Amino acid sequence: MTSRPLVDGPAPSHRDVVARLAAAQKSNRGAPGWSRWVNRPVGRQLAAFAYRRGMTPNQVTAASATVSAVAIALLATLRPTVATGVLVAVLLVLGFALDAADGQLARLTGTGSPAGEWLDHVVDATKTALIHVAVLVTWYRFFDLPDALLLVPLAFGAEASVFFFAIILSEQLRRRGRATADGAGSPGAPAATPASAEPAPVLRSVLVLPADYGVLCVAFLLLGFHGVFVVVYGLLMAANVVFLLGKLPQWYREMRALPAA
Repeated sequence: MTSRPLVDGPAPSHRDVVARLAAAQKSNRGAPGWSRWVNRPVGRQLAAFAYRRGMTPNQVTAASATVSAVAIALLATLRPTVATGVLVAVLLVLGFALDAADGQLARLTGTGSPAGEWLDHVVDATKTALIHVAVLVTWYRFFDLPDALLLVPLAFGAEASVFFFAIILSEQLRRRGRATADGAGSPGAPAATPASAEPAPVLRSVLVLPADYGVLCVAFLLLGFHGVFVVVYGLLMAANVVFLLGKLPQWYREMRALPAA
């Protein structure tokens, strides 16, 4: 299946497609800095490229999965040099940008589906778990570290999996709660604010940067500097654990406030 044309007549230019994607973007509210200022804009360019070549969102998801899988395999198997770190970081950043592109392409073409969303989330869950397994493998094989430090990637992997599941489940329950509320609402109820028009505080995007997957991807540029990488990776793990522990009570309160199905 190819993407549906934006308009009848001549094919739109890359710039036109990018402009339409920008108008249909998700809200930046709560989005961490890398995702907001780097990943989504780069993903927009990739989505426009994919659209003009008739690719489907699922094909872009497959490309994201392939690039990320290659990066994770290289991380686990190659000796951690400066060159390896650069290669792994570039591939992970590209895979993350393609992950943003598939959703943007789906919104643009109106071809989003439960199956496509399921595929996207499964790919995300897989790479979220495996990237920390790959760090554990390379630390064990190539780094001269005390055994106790091998618990760091294990802890980071556990935190990342819990965080991913919690945020996805919270999003799904919010959708169900909104649908329940809309079904019980009055015909004259005011319309919700469009997602793209919601305020998006800059400070919050900066404060949650350590929890951004893109920052983790960039951190692999330091892979060849073993001691520095261990410190940076450990700090990111600690920051993510603190962030998760702070968010879990907030999400629970939000879920309690949702209407019953």
